[in-house]
Amino acid sequence: MMGFRSLQKYGDLTLVRFLIARSMDPNKAAKMFVSWQKWRASFVPLGFIPDSEVVDQLEAKKIYLQGLSKDGNPVMVVKACKHYPAEDQPQFKKFVVHLLDKTIARGFKGKEFGNEKLIAVLDLNQLGYKNVDARGIITGFQFLQAYYPERLKRCYVLNMPWFFVSVWKMVSRFLEKETLEKIVIISNEDEKNQFIRDIGKDVLPEEYGGQAKLVALQDVVLPPLEE
Repeated sequence: MMGFRSLQKYGDLTLVRFLIARSMDPNKAAKMFVSWQKWRASFVPLGFIPDSEVVDQLEAKKIYLQGLSKDGNPVMVVKACKHYPAEDQPQFKKFVVHLLDKTIARGFKGKEFGNEKLIAVLDLNQLGYKNVDARGIITGFQFLQAYYPERLKRCYVLNMPWFFVSVWKMVSRFLEKETLEKIVIISNEDEKNQFIRDIGKDVLPEEYGGQAKLVALQDVVLPPLEE
């Protein structure tokens, strides 16, 4: 447990996430935590990725950050038809961290407790071949798995076109079993109705059966954390 000895500033709920991610093996969890600390210090030296470093990705307005689901989870909507494979991979990785950090922070209640989870809605409506980015999807999920353990509550995939099925099968090979179990592909009316109930109509955008308006990621202003 030596990796956990100098972690007093992190709450138990944070450490538990790493333990769960490593099947409650304290040595593997400690190794994962130390790896996360090193990555965070080098990749996110400011503690966050400012808008100014991911302007190109934000301008596409492909990520939307809604309110909290009925269970208190921040809801992020991804419009895949507005995405194009990134030429600048380092910037794209920064964007992934930017959107994950901000989405999770949307769930903070005055301060971070350490067990906040997000809900992602991946909308593939009007997806064209030019928008398909298997590498980008894999990067997003791999960042979640390696650096945001137990931060994903559910990922709903909507409007999957027939040609994307083979892409998804390929992507799935890079995902851990625990991650795959959190992904729900909506393919019929019953599943859609359950999806609406799980999130709540007051948070879900109108086009998905809710009553809310889409809010672009960059338009969401988060309150400062308590000291």
